[in-house]
Amino acid sequence: MLDALRRLLADRATDHQVPPPEASASPTDTLQVAACALLLEVAHADGDISTVEREHLDHALQRHFGLDRDGLEALVAAAETERQRAVDHFGFTRQLVQGYDLGQKMLLAEVMWGIILADGHIHDHEAHLVRKLASLLQLEPAYLSEARRSATRAD
Repeated sequence: MLDALRRLLADRATDHQVPPPEASASPTDTLQVAACALLLEVAHADGDISTVEREHLDHALQRHFGLDRDGLEALVAAAETERQRAVDHFGFTRQLVQGYDLGQKMLLAEVMWGIILADGHIHDHEAHLVRKLASLLQLEPAYLSEARRSATRAD
């Protein structure tokens, strides 16, 4: 009976092995998925992604990550899967704190504000979420204010 249990556990252990490093996502891809997941979270914050919000999101991702249409769709699909799987924002923000410099985090905050402002309405939940994410990204309030001003000027 113990031998059968050992075989069962050994079989299950081989089923759940981590793929080799060459099959894993690159650090850049991981950061792109994390950033995109946060942007999708901001876009969903008011309960609905309007067409103009989605267009702003797509344009920003293509511009900042140099993606073609297929790359954009693959990134958004991966990020949406991760966003729905996540129980909080910390996993995404932790990756970005470790992998992004201050300028990249400010640019991300600017894109967040651009998405929020795209539909012409700032919902309380959107404003709260962007402040929370900025805090998790270790952006000081002054940087967040500057990101909002930059997003406003860009429109």
